[in-house]
Amino acid sequence: MTVTSSILTGDRLALSRLLTQVENGTAEGRAALNSLFPHTGQAHLIGVTGAPGTGKSSLVNQLALYYRRQTTQRVAIVAVDPTSPFTGGALLGDRVRMRDLSGDPDVFIRSMASRGSLGGLAPATAAMAQVFDAAGYEIIFIETVGAGQAEVDIARLAHTTLVVEAPGFGDDIQAIKAGILEIADILVINKADQPGVENTERALRGMLELAHPVRRAFQHHGKMEIVDTPAQSSESLWIPPILRTIAIQSAGFGELAEAITRHREYLRQSGDWSRRERARLEREVEMLIQDTLATRFRAGIQGTYYAEVLGKVFEHQLSPWEAVKILLNGRQT
Repeated sequence: MTVTSSILTGDRLALSRLLTQVENGTAEGRAALNSLFPHTGQAHLIGVTGAPGTGKSSLVNQLALYYRRQTTQRVAIVAVDPTSPFTGGALLGDRVRMRDLSGDPDVFIRSMASRGSLGGLAPATAAMAQVFDAAGYEIIFIETVGAGQAEVDIARLAHTTLVVEAPGFGDDIQAIKAGILEIADILVINKADQPGVENTERALRGMLELAHPVRRAFQHHGKMEIVDTPAQSSESLWIPPILRTIAIQSAGFGELAEAITRHREYLRQSGDWSRRERARLEREVEMLIQDTLATRFRAGIQGTYYAEVLGKVFEHQLSPWEAVKILLNGRQT
């Protein structure tokens, strides 16, 4: 039986081995991705991001449990962990927090190392999601490493992005710095039993009002008038809801799952699903082109010549732009 056939028939061992090959960028992994790609495009990719300590792993654990108990959908989790400074692998912190899911044959958890990537994801995260998609997992959670302000890549990969906040994290300032309103489809205040949750929600709602105003204010004869905007102006606009959860108590996850379903329906009805898919695949192709061209370039140039040009950059005899022009033209210095 081929690797493709094994994946399509639900062979977990074959799936695990293929995920390792994909993460390591082997020729076998790329060949399998090519043959599996026609079987992708069905799964709902749900990104989960937020600052460290907001409880992302516990939230994903509870959401996955909810889906497994309430539906028949198969769930995959890609947990991007920090890279170990000793082994170069994932620290597996997220998998430790998801032990409640162990033993369920329709749940597959895969940790992967960020390997120095600064966008919250790893280089092979998108490819792993495609493997799970082809393997028949309807819900794929992608949890970022928790790098904070740099985590915007998840919005380019996921269909629905959950941004997790928690009371006491300097929410208003951190949210603005992280570009939270640009990437959030759903805002989740986890640890909602802690003091300060009202202040956190108030700050987030204030920023949502600025980004998605539903009322207009104007001066009329010297008096400030406030009116509602026409309903049709906001019908086609998704305004991120703010929901509270308490992961350790399994509270609020029914409402969160309903919001995720509503967002999926909105994407389908508005056409944003197709637009996001196209943008995601276009970006993936562009990144592969960049990687392939860089690899071919380095393979086709002599190491001594490359080192010579870099040396002149270090000595400030050449600017980086001049060095690139010289290297691409193959001109001796």
